[in-house]
Amino acid sequence: MYALTCAHKEYPFGTRLHITNPRNNKEVECIVNDRGPFVAGRDLDLSYAAAKKIDLVGPGTAPVIIEPEGRDMRYVKYVKYDVRGPVVTIQIASFRDEANAKRLKKALELQYSSVYIMKADIGGAKYYRVRIGKFNAGSKAAELGKTLADEGYNVLITKFEQQI
Repeated sequence: MYALTCAHKEYPFGTRLHITNPRNNKEVECIVNDRGPFVAGRDLDLSYAAAKKIDLVGPGTAPVIIEPEGRDMRYVKYVKYDVRGPVVTIQIASFRDEANAKRLKKALELQYSSVYIMKADIGGAKYYRVRIGKFNAGSKAAELGKTLADEGYNVLITKFEQQI
């Protein structure tokens, strides 16, 4: 909230954006660290700090000029393998809070299909695992996994389990 960050539907995590409010020519640089917004007709959500810097806290929304300025490569992740097998899936995250899993699922669905949540009971605790796809060929899972990791998602290729 107080960092100069933003959510964007398409730019990979770590993309630095130069945002200009054309009504007052105020500018801010922020970094994409989230997906969204989930509102039709909007492509960008600024953090409170970024919005305040260009006087958008009061109005809430306004047209802005978005210019990509490069990328912080620290956001790039690597593909991890839990298992290699005949049928695998890609796990992006595991949450104890179902609402967080649903939020990430919604964000991923902006660009990807076959996103689902797998419930798991581990040591009496419930986990909600956000996963993508069912792959018969490990190379296809690895290819999509690399794309997701390049975008900044944590990626684990693991055994596909049928949702119960």
